[in-house]
Amino acid sequence: MIKLSKMHKRLLALSAVMPMGAAVAQTAPAAAAPQLETITVTAQRRTENIKDVPVSVSTLKDEKLDVLVSGGQDIRLLSGKVPSLSVESTNGRTLPRFYIRGYGNTDFSAFASQPVSLVYDDVVQENGILKGYPIFDLANVEVLRGPQGILFGRNTPAGVVKFESAKPNTNGIEGYYNLSLATRNTATVEGAANIPLSKEWAMRVSTLRQHRDNFVDNTFTGQNNVMEGYNEHAERVQFLYQPGTAFNALFNVHSRTTDGSARLFRANLIKKGTNDFTDGYDFTKINTNGQNMQNLSTNGANARLTWDLGAVKLFSITGYEAVDNYFSRGDIDGGAPGQVPFQVETGGGLTDLKQYTQEFRVESKNAGPLNWQSGLYYFSEDGNGYSNNFNSTTGAQTSHLASHQRNKAWAAFGSVNYAVSDALMLRGGLRYTNDKKDFNTVEAVNVVQTGPNAVSESKSKVNWDASATYKIDKDVSAYARVATGFRAPSIAAANSTVPITVADAETIVSYEAGIKADLFNRRARASVSVFDYDVKNQQLTVVGGTSNVTKLINAAKTKGRGVEAELEAFVTSDFKVTAGGSYNFTEIRDPSLSMDKNPWSTVTNPVNAAGRVVIDGNPLPRVPKWSFNATAKYNWALENGNLFVLTDWSYRSTVNFFLYEAKEFTGKELLEGGLRVGYNWDGGKYEVAAFGRNITNTQRIIGAVDFNNLTGMVNEPRQFGVQFKGNF
Repeated sequence: MIKLSKMHKRLLALSAVMPMGAAVAQTAPAAAAPQLETITVTAQRRTENIKDVPVSVSTLKDEKLDVLVSGGQDIRLLSGKVPSLSVESTNGRTLPRFYIRGYGNTDFSAFASQPVSLVYDDVVQENGILKGYPIFDLANVEVLRGPQGILFGRNTPAGVVKFESAKPNTNGIEGYYNLSLATRNTATVEGAANIPLSKEWAMRVSTLRQHRDNFVDNTFTGQNNVMEGYNEHAERVQFLYQPGTAFNALFNVHSRTTDGSARLFRANLIKKGTNDFTDGYDFTKINTNGQNMQNLSTNGANARLTWDLGAVKLFSITGYEAVDNYFSRGDIDGGAPGQVPFQVETGGGLTDLKQYTQEFRVESKNAGPLNWQSGLYYFSEDGNGYSNNFNSTTGAQTSHLASHQRNKAWAAFGSVNYAVSDALMLRGGLRYTNDKKDFNTVEAVNVVQTGPNAVSESKSKVNWDASATYKIDKDVSAYARVATGFRAPSIAAANSTVPITVADAETIVSYEAGIKADLFNRRARASVSVFDYDVKNQQLTVVGGTSNVTKLINAAKTKGRGVEAELEAFVTSDFKVTAGGSYNFTEIRDPSLSMDKNPWSTVTNPVNAAGRVVIDGNPLPRVPKWSFNATAKYNWALENGNLFVLTDWSYRSTVNFFLYEAKEFTGKELLEGGLRVGYNWDGGKYEVAAFGRNITNTQRIIGAVDFNNLTGMVNEPRQFGVQFKGNF
């Protein structure tokens, strides 16, 4: 402890002799030196300084988010923007899949579950379709790494991505509007208005409209500009009722509608024996005889009630989410007859999925060293999913399989904080969860199902966590945490050769420690964390190999370890930088696991006597070992406003697309950058800017199809645009 304290004092002393520190000391009083604002988070369900929270957590808000969404991208834009977070999808703008610390799930089925939970306005979004709600009018985004299962909903062994909407208030009329136009007629219209209705009531209305023209030609049909466009709109209306300090109620109604192209699969995209593009590749052209389309409609509502009773606060959070309709259809083989070994065109989706959640929580307000919170949680989901096969030549449906799933779960939880001293805080928590799923095949047309047509699974589990935070001094704190997590069993629908498959519940034990510090009189902020985890019975998805089938399996054990670091600093009063990075090592440990391989690929794993690939020792799919992100902004103060230049960059190392390793299915490292040049005036009330995304026009294969030729998917091309924002 003494050595760390002295080290920190040396850092402070060093700052005094650095050029930027000297310039501030000579030209302005100490009060004029720039300082980073204090970041508060609700990672422990209470508002706390990020430095005091014993969790590896990152935040995105305000300008950071605005820069990322300026080009009209969907939620996948968060990938790589904070340490250890990856987001991808084989369905385009719908059904995103999240990975934290390399821990995720590549399952793309209608009822796929993920070990990363997405929580929007304190309501868990369990189904993958619900996780794609657009980013607009947010107060902040928090990324909580490591198991969070004590205080947050369900299925959080890898972590939580937490969204919080900007809230209504009774202070006065205010709001913003945001307009942008970019390459390929990519247009975004976004806005919000806060309207006080009385001394006790306020309303906030938020809306988003996004559009992109089709710009990819189909050389098979001779049609130009027929794919890769989209239309997206989302709305949110909130009402705040606050009659006094003892009670408030927040009501939220929201919806989303999107249509356009599904993900484009491109036949023979990958050059055999390499992970390069085949000769003649052109992003703006595709040769396919299949159809490609997608549409989605969701809606939801929630009510958050709070009672302040003096000694305790009571919370009630009621949530409803629904997928009215979701359908996505694509030419999975990616090509026309003669181009591919066999034709595969599929479609599938959800109908009438409804999710209800209810949480009651009580939180103490003790002035002494001991505080606590406890609660009850209920989850109910009921919905229908389906998958179809089509004849690519005629467009006719050739088979249909419909399934129904009902999922009910409840939990009781509690946590305790105890301040041993002004410097040392201890925390611990327990959660009991009971989860039950009923799954059955409703209809099978031209599908001969093997095995039973109904499966039920039920599992109960107790999880716990314990942590300690020590304030080395007023600017530096250290923490250590051990936590367990749990993901309920998953069930996948049958198909023509595979029966209904079940993956048993998976559990995790995670250890982590870190240091968080404010430096140079809060001109800089830094954090670093290290972690190690073991997953038992990890749920994995096996896709194809030789045919278009999927099934669930469990790996006996998975190991993970790594390090994360973040830095934010004012280099000068006008120059601000941020940087983050992570190293993630993962390894599957199960000698019994093997799978069929794509016969057109160059597999680099051992093959057993049955001709199957042994995946023991492989990393988890979609996991870059290294990832980095950085931003830099320079501001010139002018007489009537401010001119600024901002650039942001993200890098990830190579990734493995599937459970087995092959030369063709190893994604190359990826570096993408953005640039924004703008001018704001009238105290920041108005802003005009020009921007670019993927400014180097880096083109990479970012996904593949496992069972038919060397079909792949690519990243978004370069884009330029202009934007105007106003506040009122």
